[in-house]
Amino acid sequence: MMRIQKILKAGVAGAMVSLIAASAYAAGGAAEKMTPDADVAKLPGVVLTQKLADGLPPSIKSSGVLKVATDLTPPISFHGEDGKLIGIDADIAAALGVILGVDVEMTDVGAGAAIVPSILAKRFDISISGINDDPELEKQVDVIDYMYDATTIMTIKDNPLAIKGMEDLCGKKVAVPVGTFQAKMVEAASAKCATPVNIMSIPKMPDVLQAVRTGRADATVNGYATSVYTTEHQTGNGKGLQALPDIRLAVGYLGMLTSKDNPQLRDSVVAALQQMVDSGAYETIMKKWSLGPLAVKTVKVNDAASMPAD
Repeated sequence: MMRIQKILKAGVAGAMVSLIAASAYAAGGAAEKMTPDADVAKLPGVVLTQKLADGLPPSIKSSGVLKVATDLTPPISFHGEDGKLIGIDADIAAALGVILGVDVEMTDVGAGAAIVPSILAKRFDISISGINDDPELEKQVDVIDYMYDATTIMTIKDNPLAIKGMEDLCGKKVAVPVGTFQAKMVEAASAKCATPVNIMSIPKMPDVLQAVRTGRADATVNGYATSVYTTEHQTGNGKGLQALPDIRLAVGYLGMLTSKDNPQLRDSVVAALQQMVDSGAYETIMKKWSLGPLAVKTVKVNDAASMPAD
């Protein structure tokens, strides 16, 4: 716990909101073939590794395609100015395709709450979208823990309501993405309030942030990485947003999701990620997106119980 807190106190962004919802999923966007940018393609370790390719499930080897679900949360996964999916997960997905010898087709499913159902329904083979791991999620799917993150609060610039912690959200309007880990945190905090939190559940993260920018909401509870990145890279109409960096809650893992009945894929991806870690490619990608201090040294599976509860 202390080691990860020190990492976060170094002040670097960590990765995205997490999702454990099990509701119907949206149709989402079109699949996009991920190819590594030149800076990723030349990294050591990002090379075809036949042993790992041979370990993939027969269905994926036969089709030559790995179908990946994501949703949009900068700097994890978002659209660049040319409309392409970019971000840390896009780079990792493209690198995995090289190592495993398959085409990677990545689809923005439109809303975070669609991720888990889409994996359970086998619409996708895997999600790469920075979902917070927790023991309850692990009962539904296998979670590949590939980086650290925490949760913080975002307000409009200069924090005019002087919010200093979750208790200060009582009686406030707080926007959260539907079905997320952070939404559950706000619900739990609201239950302790004399005046409950006015929770605004919104499907898409960009719309959550826009609600705060335009004053529809007073704050949002969000992944630390996304919050810090958004503070530094303002987009959208309305007032600027500000992360409250001294608030770091629920330190834990972010994970990729695979079906419980697909251990071959899970193990192949874990081995490919570990190859990237050992070669230094993974750390280079993390640093590219200012996430270096949140890098893991060992890729684990379903390891949420090892993390502190607070």
